[in-house]
Amino acid sequence: MNKIIRYFSKRSSWSLPYFIFLLLFVVLPLLLIVLYAFRDNQGHFTVDNFVKFVTQKEALNTFIYSVGIAMVTTILCILFGYPAAYILSNSEFNKSKTTVLLFILPMWVNFLIRTLATVTLFDITGLPLGQGALMFGLAYDFLPFMIYPIYNTMMKIDKSLIEAAQDLGASRAKVFTKVIFPLSLPGVLSGVLMVFLPTISTFAISELLTMNDIQLFGSVIQTYIMQSDTMNYGAALSLIMLLIIGITSLFTGGDAENESPGLI
Repeated sequence: MNKIIRYFSKRSSWSLPYFIFLLLFVVLPLLLIVLYAFRDNQGHFTVDNFVKFVTQKEALNTFIYSVGIAMVTTILCILFGYPAAYILSNSEFNKSKTTVLLFILPMWVNFLIRTLATVTLFDITGLPLGQGALMFGLAYDFLPFMIYPIYNTMMKIDKSLIEAAQDLGASRAKVFTKVIFPLSLPGVLSGVLMVFLPTISTFAISELLTMNDIQLFGSVIQTYIMQSDTMNYGAALSLIMLLIIGITSLFTGGDAENESPGLI
């Protein structure tokens, strides 16, 4: 009994539940994905699943289309998110910081609920569901993930740098282009990662907003995973997606990770 008490009196012992959770729900699923990705239906080692992705036009074309949709969504989020983040971070325009909650609150609502609300909105207004609805829904769902990291970065900018530029006679446009915008780029990069990568792999949003007429790469992965005879191929597609995310995050460096908002 005393040994148990002494063990749990150590701070390091309290990390054990988190370590077990990490093993069961992160490490083990990843290992299973790798295991199934390099196996065929008979359980033999193979790389045919990856060759099939390159040679089969359906999955490859869907992936290229998903990348295009993700790029457009990211650009839309930057166009709408950057001005919003600038206004929220500027005390001259935003007197009360509580206004930021209006942009953060949607991040606390489930994606599915927001998407269903978008479907209802299009039904009420009589607008057709399709690619236009998909772009609107993706931009609407991921916009807060672009606003907050940019806002967070702008709030950390040393105000003395802005004051120094103003004292040297720089106009508002010069202050923005020479000081604020360059220093806010880490937040933009973080927002791009948070919008671009999840958009490629999403599936529920595209299925609901297009009545399953348009499939993104995540929908293709889900379709193959749900079928027992193609589960290995679906695992290979999942592994490809994971590698793309990992490589992208690796080459963007640590700045984007340091600017990631803690509320997401």
